[in-house]
Amino acid sequence: MEDRWLSVEEIAQYLGVSKDTVYTWINKKKMPAHKIGRLWKFKKDEVDIWVRDGKASGSKESEDQ
Repeated sequence: MEDRWLSVEEIAQYLGVSKDTVYTWINKKKMPAHKIGRLWKFKKDEVDIWVRDGKASGSKESEDQ
C-alpha cells in the first residue's frame, strides 16, 4: 500500500471539495495537515479518520469558534 504525502490539490480531489474548502478546514475545523516549508501536506489515513469522526461536518456555530 502506498503511503505518501498528498498535496492540497490531491486531498481536495480525493474528498471532492475545492482547495479553498481544504484551507478553511485546516484553519477552522482542525483538519489534520502538516506544513512542510510553505506547503501543506496530508496523510490520507489521518484525513479518513478525521472525516469518519464527523469533523468535516458541523453546525454553523462550530465554524464560528
